[in-house]
Amino acid sequence: MKAPKPPTKRFSVSGITPLLFLIALALLPGWAAALDFRSVTAERAVAYDAPSIQAKKLYLASKYFPVEVLVSLDTFTKVRDSAGDLYWIEKKDLGDARTVVVTAPRADIRQAPDKNAPLVYQAERDVALELIEPTQTGWAKVRHRDGQSGYVAVSQVWGL
Repeated sequence: MKAPKPPTKRFSVSGITPLLFLIALALLPGWAAALDFRSVTAERAVAYDAPSIQAKKLYLASKYFPVEVLVSLDTFTKVRDSAGDLYWIEKKDLGDARTVVVTAPRADIRQAPDKNAPLVYQAERDVALELIEPTQTGWAKVRHRDGQSGYVAVSQVWGL
């Protein structure tokens, strides 16, 4: 009598069944789109190298400056800025208002989401703009703090 054959091993990635693996892959684009951006609401927010007011002060972030939230603790939030720098800011200095910062030398703000639309104004590098509405067309509707609004190409700003 022959010994029974051991069952063949099913495909797995680190113990994950194929179905779960495919579900996880399908969720990745949604996860990437769900980045958590905030903006500085204090006139000046201290950026620290650790989550403590006794930590080394790195620099001051100005009001409206957008950041990506990475970790949120009781009183501090670890963030990333448009340059990719990581630091901690007191949670009380951040708000839910969405802003973007111009990363191009000069961003063209247009009347409509089209590169041929009339120019409303230009914003210099590092200017923060209020995000009114992101679009799926490669443009975002923004407003300057002086009240002018229009559309900017998402390739010219960071914070979306």
